[in-house]
Amino acid sequence: MDSTITLTVDGERRELTVDTRTTLLDALRDRLGVYAPKKGCDHGQCGSCTVLMEDRRVLACLSLAVAHDGARVTTAAGLGDGDELHPVAGAFLDEDAFQCGYCTPGQICSAVGMLSEVASGWLSHVTEDPEGPVEATDAEIRERMSGNLCRCGAYPHIVAAIRRAAP
Repeated sequence: MDSTITLTVDGERRELTVDTRTTLLDALRDRLGVYAPKKGCDHGQCGSCTVLMEDRRVLACLSLAVAHDGARVTTAAGLGDGDELHPVAGAFLDEDAFQCGYCTPGQICSAVGMLSEVASGWLSHVTEDPEGPVEATDAEIRERMSGNLCRCGAYPHIVAAIRRAAP
């Protein structure tokens, strides 16, 4: 069964008709030609498909497109302002936080989302003082980014980039 949905992707309102079983990732890549989110494991285990939906991290391979009719989706390509890189993307460049680059868009979206969580005071498993302010320590960054895998092993550089971008 097909359904017509509307998504605002990277600031552009897009309407499309999809089978109700179509994942958000497949709708973005195969139907809308948005290639920043990558299909890695297609099981929600690697994080390469991470996008921001209403400013929260979402694994696009696990989300049905029809469940998000009307949603605002931001991919790594939609971050920043024109030719100006988003601070997290700039930090990834400055810290050489990528090698092959396949996981980078998902890593960047996840980092933007996790920094928002930290700024909002959301606790994690490793938050040292639940009564005090939550800070983007290396332990917090590693814990919150643990769902994003990098086959090249650029983790020290990724942590350094996120630390650099943290307010």
